[in-house]
Amino acid sequence: MKKAVLIGLGLVVAAAVAALAIVPGYLESTTNVVEEHAPYEIGEASSALHESLVIADLHSDTLLWARDPLSRADRGHVDVPRLVDGNVALQVFSVVTKVPQGLNYDENTADSDQITLLAMVQRWPARTWRSLLERALYQADKLKAAAEDAPEALKVVRTKADLEEVLSARAEGKEIVAGLLATEGLHPLEGDVANVKVLYDAGYRMMGLHHFFDNKLGGSLHGLSGAGLTDFGKEVVRELEAQGVMIDVAHSSPAVVEDVLAMTDGPIFVSHTGVKGACNTARNLEDDLMKRIAERGGVIGIGYWDGAVCKIDPANVVKSLRYAADLLGADHVGLGSDYDGGTTVLFDTSELAILTEEMRKAGFTDEEIRKIMGGNVIRVFKEQLPAG
Repeated sequence: MKKAVLIGLGLVVAAAVAALAIVPGYLESTTNVVEEHAPYEIGEASSALHESLVIADLHSDTLLWARDPLSRADRGHVDVPRLVDGNVALQVFSVVTKVPQGLNYDENTADSDQITLLAMVQRWPARTWRSLLERALYQADKLKAAAEDAPEALKVVRTKADLEEVLSARAEGKEIVAGLLATEGLHPLEGDVANVKVLYDAGYRMMGLHHFFDNKLGGSLHGLSGAGLTDFGKEVVRELEAQGVMIDVAHSSPAVVEDVLAMTDGPIFVSHTGVKGACNTARNLEDDLMKRIAERGGVIGIGYWDGAVCKIDPANVVKSLRYAADLLGADHVGLGSDYDGGTTVLFDTSELAILTEEMRKAGFTDEEIRKIMGGNVIRVFKEQLPAG
C-alpha cells in the first residue's frame, strides 16, 4: 500500500512538472497568434529598400513570456533571430506587470490580476508573485541577461552612446539589435515616486503611465474614472522629466494626455495605437489630440492588430500609416506593433518587408518610408536619451 501511494505521488509530481513545462508555451501560442497566410512576395526594389532601412518598433511585450529572447521560437511574434530577419535595428521591450480579468477597451477595474498566476506557472521568482515592482525588475534582468549572454547579438540601450554603438555596428554589417526597456503603466511604482529612480537604474528609459485600468497616477483610457493626473501623477511626471525618462501615453485617458502636455515641453510618445479617423475604436485617441502630440514633436506608433487598425492585413495597416502621415506629418509616425501583447497579426517581425512593399504600392516616397519605419523614432531617441 505504501509503495502504491509513493508511486501515485510520483506520478502526480511528474504530471505537475510536465504541466509546468507545457502550459506556458500553450498559453502563449493561443495568445500571440500569427494567422496562417501564404508567403509574402516582396519585389526586388522593395527588398533592396527594406535592407537599407534603420527600423525601430516602439512596443513589444516579449519579456512577459517563458522563452529566451535570443532563441528562435515557433510561437509569438518577436525574438532576436526574427528581428534580424526583419532587419529591425531597435526594439522597445515593454514590460507588463498587471492585467485585469475580463480585459476590454471600455471599462476595467484594478481589482483583479491575471499576471500573478502567469508568473507562478512560468516559475518566476516568488518575490514577483505579489510585487509589481519586482515583476518589472525581473523582466529587466531577463533582457540584461540575454544581452550579457550574446553581446554580439543584443545590446540594452540606456544612453545615446549605446544607440550610436549599435547603429555603427549595423552600418558595418553586424547583425546586432538594440533593446530599450519601457513600462506598460507605472503601477510598478507601488505608490512611491522614489521607485522611478529604481526603474531607471534597472535600465528603463521609456515609461508608459497606464495600462488597462486606473492607477495612482490617474485615469486610464480603459478605466472607470476618465480622470486626469492626480497629485501623485503630477509628481511622477516631474520626476520622469528630471530623470530624463521618455513618457508614453498609449493607454492614458485623454485628460491625462492633456495634463502631460500642459506640464512638459519635450516630445511624448503614443507607443502602440491606431488613429481614430482610420479605425474608430475605443482603443484609439481622438485625431485632434494626436495632432497636438505631433505638434510637440512626439511620435505615434501604429500597431498591427484589429483594435488599432480594424483589419489586420498588411495593406490595411499601411492605410492607417497613410492616414496618420497625412494627419500628423510623416515626421511623427512610427511602428508600434504590440507584438507578443496578446494580439493576433498577419505578419511577425521577420516579415516586416511586407510593410515596405505595401507602402511603396500605396505611393509612399522612399524618404517617408525611411522616417516611418524607424527614422523618426531613432531621431527622437537620439535627442532624448542621456548622452552616456
